[in-house]
Amino acid sequence: MTISLSEVLSPGLHEVHRAVRRGGVDEVVLAGGRGSTKSSFASVELVKLLLEHPECHAVVVRKVANTLRTSVYEQVAWAIGALGLAGRFELTVSPMRAVYRPTGQRILFLGLDDPGKLKSIKVPFGYIGLAWFEELDQFSGPEEIRNVEQSLFRGGSFSFAFKSFNPPAMARSWANRYALEARAGKLVHHSDYRSVPPAWLGPRFLQDAEHLADTNPTAYRHEYLGEVVGSGNAVFENLRMEAITAGQLAGFERRLHGVDWGWYPDPWAYNGCSYDAGRRVLYVWDELTRLRTPNQETARLLTERGVCQDPEREEQLTADSAEEKSCGDYRAYGLPCRGAEKGPGSVRAGMKWLQSLAAIVIDPERCPDTAKEFGEYEYEVDRRTGEVLEGYPDLANHHIDAVRYATNRIWKRRGS
Repeated sequence: MTISLSEVLSPGLHEVHRAVRRGGVDEVVLAGGRGSTKSSFASVELVKLLLEHPECHAVVVRKVANTLRTSVYEQVAWAIGALGLAGRFELTVSPMRAVYRPTGQRILFLGLDDPGKLKSIKVPFGYIGLAWFEELDQFSGPEEIRNVEQSLFRGGSFSFAFKSFNPPAMARSWANRYALEARAGKLVHHSDYRSVPPAWLGPRFLQDAEHLADTNPTAYRHEYLGEVVGSGNAVFENLRMEAITAGQLAGFERRLHGVDWGWYPDPWAYNGCSYDAGRRVLYVWDELTRLRTPNQETARLLTERGVCQDPEREEQLTADSAEEKSCGDYRAYGLPCRGAEKGPGSVRAGMKWLQSLAAIVIDPERCPDTAKEFGEYEYEVDRRTGEVLEGYPDLANHHIDAVRYATNRIWKRRGS
């Protein structure tokens, strides 16, 4: 069967379709705002993959069962019609399913508010190899999703999962974190209505989007663009989570390395950074995180990573000076480690400098722990009054500190 991309899938999702066709992908995470057509994409690809694997059945999952019929069930029915297959499927609501008549393959619809339904799923032949989790953020967390996949994907040579959601505003949402986690075979794609043909959305949708963009830009970015805009208490509003290519990395003439000492429960944290002074952009391109790891071992890890090992390149390694013995250990192991210059107000000065940059670019695949810390770091709020408290929370900020130490000479020299 041949899909006419221009008639069924939004142009913004064509490349994801091609990636699925090429193979090598077994999970697609679709994040985006209103009107991005990510659910339409998931339903079309689900039906196509079902027909391509005649021994396979599919399950479409939402957190609450009573939301199935007016959402994913209708969406799959639309996809079947859009693919010209309406006469070849039997759709029923009791039980809620779609059956491909030529083979008997089933698409089942399941709500996780009744866990017993999951255990009672039976298919007449073959195995369940396809799953679509709609509104991913409404599930309780990655453990729940993992348990469902472990129950569904048993046997068979093929499996594929779609996971679609509108990103919650808060970076600490488990679904937002999940989208940042890299895994072989996992493709994450973000889309919004701007890549969708206007005729598909209609004039009212576009007018409403433009009105919200004019009257409440933050709400517009969250609802229509699917951006993680935070609660308004984010410390860093200048973050850009994007890939840093090998070509970019090779072009960084000066490399800044920072270490925050730790053991347990606080981890030892390392980051590699580069600073573009002309554009006032800081790039964070490397990280390591370890627990209960002695200085000799972490020094070995840094040496193997090439930290301060290239005589042709300008490099600096700066660590927390509160542990001068550890700095000395590194020097004994061949790493030119210096302690960060501290003093009254140094934490505030370093943090304000980081906040003042035009952008802090963090590669979420190379630096997942760093992306998590920076993205979730917020000012503390008084529980009684709701007022934002002064100062920077000393919690879950180990890589933030490592980056601050890495750039210590820059912001100290500028007197920020």
